[in-house]
Amino acid sequence: MDNLSHLDWPFFDDKHRVLARELDAWAAQHVAHAHGRDVDAECKALVRTLGDAGWLRHAVGGVAHGGAADAIDTRAICLIRETLARQSGLADFAFAMQGLGSGAISLAGTAAQKERYLTRVARGDAIAAFALSEPEAGSDVAAMACAARTDGDHVVLDGEKTWISNGGIADFYVVFARSGEAPGSRGISAFIVDAGTPGFDIAERIAVIAPHPLARLRFTNCRIPLAQRIGDAGEGFKIAMRTLDVFRSSVAAAALGFARRALDEALHRATTRRMFNQTLADFQLTQAKLAQMATTIDSAALLTYRAAWQRDLGRPVTREAAMAKMVATEGAQQVIDAALQMWGGQGVVSEQPVERLYREIRALRIYEGATEVQQLIIARELLKEVRT
Repeated sequence: MDNLSHLDWPFFDDKHRVLARELDAWAAQHVAHAHGRDVDAECKALVRTLGDAGWLRHAVGGVAHGGAADAIDTRAICLIRETLARQSGLADFAFAMQGLGSGAISLAGTAAQKERYLTRVARGDAIAAFALSEPEAGSDVAAMACAARTDGDHVVLDGEKTWISNGGIADFYVVFARSGEAPGSRGISAFIVDAGTPGFDIAERIAVIAPHPLARLRFTNCRIPLAQRIGDAGEGFKIAMRTLDVFRSSVAAAALGFARRALDEALHRATTRRMFNQTLADFQLTQAKLAQMATTIDSAALLTYRAAWQRDLGRPVTREAAMAKMVATEGAQQVIDAALQMWGGQGVVSEQPVERLYREIRALRIYEGATEVQQLIIARELLKEVRT
C-alpha cells in the first residue's frame, strides 16, 4: 500500500512530487529484490542500476559535473531515500553513500576534483566513501588521531579509520585527518584518497546485523598529492559538518521509509490474520497500536521535511536536522517493533520483511550522530538562543 498523500504538504514543489511518484513506481520494479546475500556484489550492482536510471544525479551538486541541479536538493535526497528504503535497505544505502561519500567534493571541491570524481559518481561509474570515524573518535570528532603531514607538494597520511561504509568496494575515500593548523577541530583537513594508493589498506572487513560493505581502513606512510586536499588546510571539520548537515535529514527520511514499510506489513497482517473468529484488526488493542504507529510516522515526517525544506531555503538547520533524526529513527524502531509483534512467530523468521526491517533500523539510531548526540545538539542550540 503506497500512500503518497504526504507529497501534498507545502514543503514540496511540483518537481518533488513528480520525482517521488516516478521513483516509487521504478523502485518497486527494480530494487525490491535487493537484500544483499552477496552484499559487495549487490551494492556494486545497485550503484550501477541507480546510475543508469539517473537517480544518482540527485546525490551530487553541479549540473556541469553530472548533478541534477547546481546545489544538492535536500528534499529530493530525502524523498529518494525514503522511497528506496521502503523497498530495500541496501538500495537506500547504495544511494546514500554516493551522496555522503562525495558530499564534501560537491560542497568544497575544486573544479578539477568535481570533474574527476562527481561526474563518475553521478553515472554510477565510481563508488564513494566518507571516512571520518576512528577507533577512539566517533561522536567526538575533535579527538581524531589520523595524521596528515605535508611533505612538499604531497601529504602523508598515517592512522586508522573505522566503521567506514563502502569500505573495501569504494573507488575513492574522502578522508579527514589531523593536519595540525590549530588545536582540536580547527586542525583537521579533508583529502581524497583513491583506492589502491600505496600505503592505504583495508585492515578489516566488519560484519553487522544488517549487512552492507563496512571496513576499518589503515594508512601507513600513504602519500597523496596536495592537490587532493578538499578546501583549505584546517577546514576539514567545517566541511565534514556541512556535509552531515545535508545528509542528516536524509537519515531520518530513510527511517521513515522503513517505518512506512513496517506499517504496510502490519496492516496486511492485521487484516488477513484470523483469530477467534475475527481478524487481528478487529481487536481494539490492534487498532490502538496501528493508530500510534501512523501518528508516529506522520510526526517524524513533518520534522524531517521541515528540516529538508529549511536547508533548501538556506536557513540554519542544525537543531531541526537533529530533531528530525532523533524522532524519526527512534520512532521507526518503535513502529517496526510493533509490526514484528503483530506478525508473531513469523516476524522473527530470517529474511521476512519485518525481520529485515528490525535489523536495518537499529544502526540508524547510531550512525551520523547517535540519538544521545542529537539530544546534546538540540539542547546546545536551545541554550545558545537563551544565552545570546
